[in-house]
Amino acid sequence: MITIRKSAETDIPSIFLLIKEFSTFQKTPEKFFITPEQMQADKDLFNCFIAEDTTSNNIVGYACFSIIYYSWSGKSLYLDDLFVKENYRGQNIGSLLMNAVIEFAKENNCKKMRWQVSKWNAHAQTFYKKLGAVIDDVEINCDLVF
Repeated sequence: MITIRKSAETDIPSIFLLIKEFSTFQKTPEKFFITPEQMQADKDLFNCFIAEDTTSNNIVGYACFSIIYYSWSGKSLYLDDLFVKENYRGQNIGSLLMNAVIEFAKENNCKKMRWQVSKWNAHAQTFYKKLGAVIDDVEINCDLVF
């Protein structure tokens, strides 16, 4: 059985491993440089829902996000990651995680949610469109890493 819940500090090591796995899935492991210690230090800056397999007590998916402010729309939620382990996909876990994040955004009076999806990930794009998301190709990421 899968349970969706807000993450706890004790979940950070497991979430870290899933984020690392996600960076490989995204074909960008070179961009992964967070550490569990940094996550612990930054714990007040991000929110995370996890999908836990209650039969094994393993965390099998997560959604990390932050409340931010957009000058054009106001208070918003930015979904940084949504990931489910490969052998758990197709069991509605991604939808459960997204619904938890959407509810959190609404409860916190966010005006919108924003996230990114890789151009090559047609499966994820279809999933997001079914949720009602509008996917555009107008904006391109810009990162400065310090």
